[in-house]
Amino acid sequence: MFPYETRNRRADLRLVLDTASAAQSANRVAQVDDGPLLDAYSHAVIDAVEHASPAVVHIQVQGDAPSGRPATGSGSGFVITPDGYIVTNSHVAGRSKALRVSLPDGRECEGELVGDDPDSDIAVVKIGASPLGYTRFADSNAVRVGQLAIAIGSPYGFQHSVTAGIVSALGRSMRAQTGRLLDNIIQTDAALNPGNSGGPLVNSRGEVIGVNTAVILPAQGICFAIGANTAERVAIALIRDGRVRRSFLGLSGQDTSLPRRMVRFFDLPDESAVRIESVEAESPAALAGVRSGDLVVAFAGEPVRGVDDLHRLLTGGLVGEPAELVVLRRDKRLVVSVVPRDSNERQTRVTAVAEAQATMPRGR
Repeated sequence: MFPYETRNRRADLRLVLDTASAAQSANRVAQVDDGPLLDAYSHAVIDAVEHASPAVVHIQVQGDAPSGRPATGSGSGFVITPDGYIVTNSHVAGRSKALRVSLPDGRECEGELVGDDPDSDIAVVKIGASPLGYTRFADSNAVRVGQLAIAIGSPYGFQHSVTAGIVSALGRSMRAQTGRLLDNIIQTDAALNPGNSGGPLVNSRGEVIGVNTAVILPAQGICFAIGANTAERVAIALIRDGRVRRSFLGLSGQDTSLPRRMVRFFDLPDESAVRIESVEAESPAALAGVRSGDLVVAFAGEPVRGVDDLHRLLTGGLVGEPAELVVLRRDKRLVVSVVPRDSNERQTRVTAVAEAQATMPRGR
């Protein structure tokens, strides 16, 4: 009797365990049901695209190749005002001889280059058409790593193509065609291809958080966009004046967070600053004694929380005027006098040097 009872008890125990295991498996299946989550993601992308896509255009460009023969190209752009101002990349529309803009509803019209700023890789084009859908810029300072990012454009001529991903990183740096370092670039894994340049990178509300500008060709999922704050500031200047007159200090840097103890020690109004990565030789910053590694916390009497603040303060009105630059160097707070110069003069000097080097005889 004892062995029989033992066998029955073991069978009953296995039955109980199997039943519990099946119940746990069912619970796990119920817990990992991601259908609602996927539906929410899809709806977010759909809503953003429906909001932003009526403003996205395809731009066909005719210009001159280095050989002097006509050259054609294309890119993307987006309408920012109801009267037809379009933002795109400088490397798309800059120095063009003729522009033709294709609208989402199938209309085509001639475009006029209003202004071009190669230093920020932003250009503005004007078209005479109505009615027009348009979109708005968001605050790129509010963008966070991991948030949804949606790219809309015309890769390889496939107009109104949509790719979605996330913001992979913030505060990246890259060089424009002029050699100027662009800071606060947004990195995303939303797929970009040739033809996406100049198109918008939007958030889940369909607001523009960046202007798609470049990809790392050997890599997959490493794409870059110019921050909306920079693009909006440059676009306003191009529409108003046709050019961007800015002063320069001759330094490059990136946003950085400050330790709380440093903020308290120096009694700073903010917990972020600009860390200087490099200083150009004979530049205003170099002449003022600024060094790589210094932390810029104020300029011209205004606090500097990041690169966007510094760019905003470096206006044409500061050219040739002494201004105070406040930097932190280890445990010291330094106030130096710096005299910004016109960035156009700097570009002229760089071009002259490059041309002189190109004409120098080469040894065998």
